[in-house]
Amino acid sequence: MALFPQLSYETLIKPLFMLRQEVLKLYRSFLRTAYQLPDHKQRSDVVDWVRSDFKANRGIDPQNDEQIKSLLYNGQKMLQELRQSMDLASA
Repeated sequence: MALFPQLSYETLIKPLFMLRQEVLKLYRSFLRTAYQLPDHKQRSDVVDWVRSDFKANRGIDPQNDEQIKSLLYNGQKMLQELRQSMDLASA
């Protein structure tokens, strides 16, 4: 009997698939929020910033789930800050 049971392909892929979905969801949320900005210049700057940030982190090893989770957490905090600053600006 093996010390570690064999993991199926689906077991290994599922967490990566779920992380990928979370990354895409965060990216879309950033873009949706940015497109709500009334000023065209600000909107363009935020969209460019989001795209460049996600593109810069595109090459991360998919097996490094801790780094991906950390970046997701930081991204969610940044999205929250963007939404809060939009709320303050519109008030």
